[in-house]
Order: sequence, then structure tokens, then C-alpha cells
Amino acid sequence: MLVISRWFVQGTCLLPLLLIFAGLGCSGGKSASSAAASSAPQQDVQTAASQPPHYDEPQEPARHVDAEKAMQYTREIVAFGPRWDGSRGQQRIGAYIHEKLRNDQVEEDTFVAETPAGKISMRNIVVKFPGAKDGIIVLGSHIDTNYPLRKTRYVGANDGACTTALLLALADQLRGRKLPGYSVWLAFFDGEEAIKEWSDSDSLYGSRHLAAKWQQDGTIRKIKGLLLADMIGDADLDIIRDKRSTEWLEDLVYEAASRLGYQSYFFADSDEIIDDHAPFANAGVPVADLIDYTYGYNNVYHHTTDDTLDKLSVKSLRVSGDVILEAIRLLNVNADRLAASPGASK
Repeated sequence: MLVISRWFVQGTCLLPLLLIFAGLGCSGGKSASSAAASSAPQQDVQTAASQPPHYDEPQEPARHVDAEKAMQYTREIVAFGPRWDGSRGQQRIGAYIHEKLRNDQVEEDTFVAETPAGKISMRNIVVKFPGAKDGIIVLGSHIDTNYPLRKTRYVGANDGACTTALLLALADQLRGRKLPGYSVWLAFFDGEEAIKEWSDSDSLYGSRHLAAKWQQDGTIRKIKGLLLADMIGDADLDIIRDKRSTEWLEDLVYEAASRLGYQSYFFADSDEIIDDHAPFANAGVPVADLIDYTYGYNNVYHHTTDDTLDKLSVKSLRVSGDVILEAIRLLNVNADRLAASPGASK
């Protein structure tokens, strides 16, 4: 994930700040190169104070994530150790996901990525929960840890582990019966992290591959929205508004948060983010990147061995998971109308 710039929203004033980042892999953050930045559509910041759109009311009952179970899954994933591509931990996380989803419809998207370290085998894992309506909602997270930190004990508790765990906990709420709305697919992306240094070609290997595959087979046209979860187990939760996500879908996420009383955790500030949602946005899919890029003071824990379990909280996983489930309910009855409304942008 690459951060391009940061704006803090204060009333109607936007105070631009220069985000200085240093570190390993993704330049200390999931940030973008200027070339990557130019490929994604520019969008204006819209604050919570903007005129809210109308939302039709869902008829299906609300669902809630088991946040304690999500935290337990996180602990189990972190116990595998580093999970960079080619590592034993990476093999174990793949087997773990398959075990948790053993009774579900699971597919693997395997491929060999050309990287600065040579050819590396990677795999996306996709689980499909069928719905009654024609269309798909995709929930995504990445499963790998930072490759340049592979010689350390970097376990990526927040950056990869907790959101992989959250998707598994969401699967627990989705299985068991045909969904009343759109089908929901969970995409566990491989190779999100740069192998050497973040660039258009050295990052987002899994999501780029899967977006291209789905574009070729026609799946892309069926996707009503993609919600990406990244770094949202942070105990000090502060999910930013991504200016490169789809505006109406970000608005819908804020509506979902507001309905649950969780709006204070969302969109106090905004950034331009390049993350696993970017290849799908470039293919015309409505996307929303749910990411907290303030991990410790001045983002000090990101891509360091301090990204550990003690920095996370069950409450943050509950907020994040419940908002995603509520966003699905809202998408089921509002996606087509909002996407077609005047001024809707992708």
C-alpha cells in the first residue's frame, strides 16, 4: 500500500501536509509511485458534513462479526511467524485458510510472478458465498508480510494478519444459507507487498493478476463493489477516507458506520492510497479501501518488528467487521442506483 499525500479535514478547511515516510519495502507505507498515482482517477474530498445521499432500507436482518473469534484467528496467524512469499509461514497461512473454509466453495488463482528477486510462485484464494441476486460484492485483504523484512521477526499483526483473520470471521457470518442479496466473494490476495521497492511492477502482484483474470472472463462486470480491509485492527482506530476510492461507495461505508454509531472511527482525515483495490478501480469496479494509516505516532509501527498483537484490539475488529457487514446490506439495495446516479464516479 502506497500513500501519496495526506489532508486533514477540519470543518470546511483542508490543510495539506507533506507525508514523509522512510523504511523498508513499500517506502515505509503502502504508498505510490508517481506513475502509479497517475493511473488512478482523481477524486475530490467529501467530508461527513456533505449532503448525504438517500439510502433505501435493507429488509434482511443485520449481521455482526464475532470479534473475539477474529482476534483468536489473528493470534493463530501471527503464530506462523513471517509470511513473505516463499516462506514456510506463507505456506502455513494458505493451508490455514483452506482449513477454515473447508466446507465452502474455495478456488485458488495460482500464478508465477516476475519480481526483482526472480520468479516467485504466488496464489490468491477466493471463497464464494452465493446470493439470490445477480451480482457480486468482493471483500479483500492481503495475506503476505513485507518481503524486505524477511530476515527479521516481522509478523505483520496489523498489516495482513488481522484483516485476513477478519475475513475468516466474516465468512463465519456468511455461510450456512443462500444470501438474500448479492453473492459475496472473499479474496485473499497474495503478493501485495513490494519485493524490493514499491513501483507499478513491484507491488500488488495478486490483485493485479486477479483483476486481469476477472476482466478477461467477464467477472469484473458483475462486481457491484469491492471493499478492501487493510491495517484496521489498530487499537487506536482511525480509518481514513481514501481519495482514490469510489466516492459514492466511501459515502455508503460512512453511512454504515453512522447507523452503528461508529462514525467517529471513520474519515477524520484523508489520503490518496494505492493498495489492492487499485487494479480493480482501474478496471471500472467501484472500490473502497478501508485502511488506518496512523499506526502509532507518525505511523511508527508500520513495517517494523513492533507490528505485534499488543497494538491491536477486539473493539477495532468489531467496529471494522460490523461496518463491512452493514455496508453489504446497504449495497444489496442501493448499489445499482448509486452507481448510476448523476455525478457518480469510479
